[in-house]
Amino acid sequence: MTQNKTLPGSYINFVSVASASASLSERGIATMPLVLDWGVEGELFTVTREEFLKNSLKIFGYPYGSAKLKGLRDLFLGAGVLHAYRLNGGGAKASCSAATALYSGERGNAIRLVIRANADQTSCYDVMTYLDTTLVDTQTVSAAGELKANDFVVFRSEYALEATAGMPLTGGTNGEVDGNAYQDYLDKAEAFRFHTMGVVTTDETTKRLFAAYVKRMRNEVGVKFQLVLYQFPSADDMGVISVKNKCVDGRTVTEEKTDDPKEASLVYWVTGAQAGCPVNRSCQNMTYDGECEAEVHFTQTELADAMRAGEFVLHRVNEDIRVLADVNTMVTTTDVCGDIFKENQTVRVIDQLANDDAALFQKKYLGVVPNDAAGRTALWMDLVKIRQALQNIRAIENFSETDVTVEPGESRKSVVVNGSITIINAMSKLYMTVTVA
Repeated sequence: MTQNKTLPGSYINFVSVASASASLSERGIATMPLVLDWGVEGELFTVTREEFLKNSLKIFGYPYGSAKLKGLRDLFLGAGVLHAYRLNGGGAKASCSAATALYSGERGNAIRLVIRANADQTSCYDVMTYLDTTLVDTQTVSAAGELKANDFVVFRSEYALEATAGMPLTGGTNGEVDGNAYQDYLDKAEAFRFHTMGVVTTDETTKRLFAAYVKRMRNEVGVKFQLVLYQFPSADDMGVISVKNKCVDGRTVTEEKTDDPKEASLVYWVTGAQAGCPVNRSCQNMTYDGECEAEVHFTQTELADAMRAGEFVLHRVNEDIRVLADVNTMVTTTDVCGDIFKENQTVRVIDQLANDDAALFQKKYLGVVPNDAAGRTALWMDLVKIRQALQNIRAIENFSETDVTVEPGESRKSVVVNGSITIINAMSKLYMTVTVA
């Protein structure tokens, strides 16, 4: 999408339509707080789609195909990067007399050590680390003090090596998930840039906390992103997307627990789809290709009511399950914020513009370029370039250079930018009249 690669090499795409220009930042970045049995604690950690495919065992404690990672597989169908946070860190680390698990959590109880005499060096031992039945590390040493920590355990240097068929680690526990954990995540998330935040929860108090957070960040701090929640249309805000469908996974609706976060699992897929959707595209009519069994049995009246309520709905179209409309929870409009802002494609465009303008000013102009006529002209030229890039990929239309102005502000250090854009949305309704002779 953009010319922003770090490593040397050839980066080639075959496309049938125009792709985004180099002056636009890359999309596809998501963030989520997660309940995990293994992993980094107390901070956000970044995982790319490639790392998830190759190193899920090391990062999350389970192989890529594990049922435990179903939600993350859905997320990475759309997202390219995830800033994750472990909500239930702070538990006990599994251990034995020879080692302690690298992280706290129940998954540490699946680790065991096997120690045997080395066949070629009689004074040495082979120390093997297993996770379930998978061998994840082997070291040959003469004493425990020579062992180096691996991706799963930290060895005790005082341990006297002796052959053993299996030494399991025990006592690992997950920490508690509470309001403090969610607040800590939100505090740390402010330092990261992303396009979509998703929270898999059915707790109304937690939903309100996150809805208030995204409104504050968008309206007061100026950080633009969208939040995906499960069944929270009352947010009534362009920054919040409310997923209507339950994930039932073979169970009837009556068997679902109202406090079971598994029913909110479609948030994973929607978060990834929204993060990865190009700025000049819509998720409307997108086919759901995830692994959850979604409840999609709605009447036409129910679908129409959901649209009016600002709910993001999946529905059945023949054999496929598709997105009915790419909308957010905004239902209350004003003279300065009309119906067009109900469309997530509109929000993607204005967020792209706001974030790219802010990044441009911070990196190139802030504290560097003099606030004189030449400096303001340079800023104007760069702002025009960003908007022309959006027009080139048909995200906006009818843009003219005169639609942007850069003037001196009230202080000698400030500048004032004014401008206008006309946003393009994808076709969604066909009204046809055919005259038959």
